[in-house]
Parts: sequence; C-alpha cells; structure tokens
Amino acid sequence: MKILVTGGLGFIGSHTVVELQNEGFEVVAIDNLSNSSIEVLDGIEKITGKKPIFEKIDLREKSAVQNFFKKHQDIIGVIHFAASKAVGESVENPLLYYENNINSLVYVLQELANLPQANFIFSSSCTVYGQAEKMPITEDASVQPANSPYGNTKQIGEEIINDVAKVTNINAVLLRYFNPIGAHSSAEIGELPIGVPQNLVPYITQTAYGLRKELSVYGNDYPTPDGTCIRDYIHVVDLAKAHVVALQRLLNKQNLEKVETFNLGTGKGSSVLEVITAFEKVSGQKLPYKIVGRREGDVISAYANTDKANKVLGWEAAFSLEDALASAWKWEQKVRS
Repeated sequence: MKILVTGGLGFIGSHTVVELQNEGFEVVAIDNLSNSSIEVLDGIEKITGKKPIFEKIDLREKSAVQNFFKKHQDIIGVIHFAASKAVGESVENPLLYYENNINSLVYVLQELANLPQANFIFSSSCTVYGQAEKMPITEDASVQPANSPYGNTKQIGEEIINDVAKVTNINAVLLRYFNPIGAHSSAEIGELPIGVPQNLVPYITQTAYGLRKELSVYGNDYPTPDGTCIRDYIHVVDLAKAHVVALQRLLNKQNLEKVETFNLGTGKGSSVLEVITAFEKVSGQKLPYKIVGRREGDVISAYANTDKANKVLGWEAAFSLEDALASAWKWEQKVRS
C-alpha cells in the first residue's frame, strides 16, 4: 500500500500525507524544498505518530526520477502535487513554470507507466476554466484559453495525462480545485510560503500578525456585488480527504473511465472583501488594507458546482470559510511564537 506523494511537504501535499497515513497507507514523499521546509516532516509525525519516507529530489532531473522508481517498484499510486503555483509569478517567469510543471509531470508518468499498478491523481486547478461563462462551474464547462502560464501548465498537464492514459495502463483522476486555505486543526502543519505570499489568506494572516504593513486588494471595479474578485475557498483538510477518496476509487477499480475529472470546492463564492470581513470576525483583528490596480491573470469570478464529487466520490466539504480562516490564524500565531 505504498503511495508516492510528490510535493509531499508542500501545503496541500503535507495535509494529504496526513490523511493517507491516517487511512493506513505507507507514504513516500518527494520534495525539492523550493517552497517548503524539512520541518514539515516533524509536524506530520506529531499528528499521525509516523514519519513518512522522505527523499529530496528535484523532479526536473530525469535520472533522479528514474533512480527513485527503480528503488521503489512497489508503489501502487502517485498523487502529484509538485509544481510552481503562483499566477503572478508565472506571468513574469513563464519558462520556469513550463519547465517545472510540465517536465516533472512527464518524467513521473514515464516511470509510472512501467509499474504493474499505475494509479495517478493529478493536482489540477479551476484555472483551466479561465473566466467561465456560467457560475457555478461544472466539469462540463469548456476549458477556456488560459489567463496565465500557470493555468496553461494545468491545461497542458491534463491533456498529457489524457493522451498517455489512452496508450498505457495508467488510470487517472484529475482534481480541479478552487482556492485551498486553512491549516490542520493541530496547527502542526499549514501554509508557510517562502518569501512574500502570492495567495490571499497567508498574506492576510501575515498582515494581521504585523509581518506585512498592509494587504493589497487587487481591483474593486470588477462586475461583482462589492467590486472585488470572487473565489471558492476550500479548507485544505477537506481537499486532502478528497485525494484519499479519489485514490481509493482507483485502487478499488471503481472508475468508469481511464481518466475522470472532479471539481473540488465548497460551491460558494466569497469576494476578497468578504474574506477580509470574515477573518476580522474570527480573529478579532482589524486588518489594514488598500485598494490597488487589477493584477494580470486574475479572473473575475470562479466557484464550483460540486455535485459530481458529492455524488460520485461521496465527498463534500465539511468546513466553512470561517473554520478555514480560524485555523489559518491559529497556524500563523503558532509558527511565529
């Protein structure tokens, strides 16, 4: 029952490792530590009582990937998180994103296709929908031209997996998730970006803690009720549990197609200003922020229709926006103390 989790010490990866270990899987985590920390292993061990096997590998190095799979031929599934994930950074440095997100995926799939059990869960994104024409977004919504190189790498990644599954023994689930936030209730693991946060919630918690002077709200002139962008914010623990459910579906051969796709979100959209208000409520902190110009690559609104995941996977989000923000604030305070 050995599962490889690439990017296993990252934000979503580490929470998924916890849920896998809680379900009795043996986990091997790969990470190059470019946006994570080795201390995350200790947090996972404190929560689950067990430290996963860990190998520091950069998946862009093909020979390192080959050597890893030679050593671990008993892997029965891969959950692939390893990727760069900031929309703004991808606009500024597209080649980094194409190299990191595409090459690593190709090298992992090349090795996985040689294994007797080739089950693959792909960390995709709602960015593949671009600015969807209709809300909430269903899995049948057309994939729009990407608004950023990051979004494009997720679209290309999905296309690669679909092509490869047709001619190999690989079975895959593409999980298109919306905006993961929050932290484990123990506050032993959470989101800890290196450098300036690219995502809203860690920027909020760092501003509330005093590490940042103020939060920038990118645009208040969008065609939304309060003028700010709307997103579907999902608690990272809900998200992690969905990966385990999707993996078990493949292991139990319950998948109806070689490649299945599911949206993962709460089904509810919240604007940036609504998130700020909700954070102020759960934390008791007044948050300094300023309205600045729009950011390239941002879509106006994106929230999920989760009916398919609810019915087919038997999964649904259990935590509210307030729950997620409270856990993120608890984590921020613990990590700074």
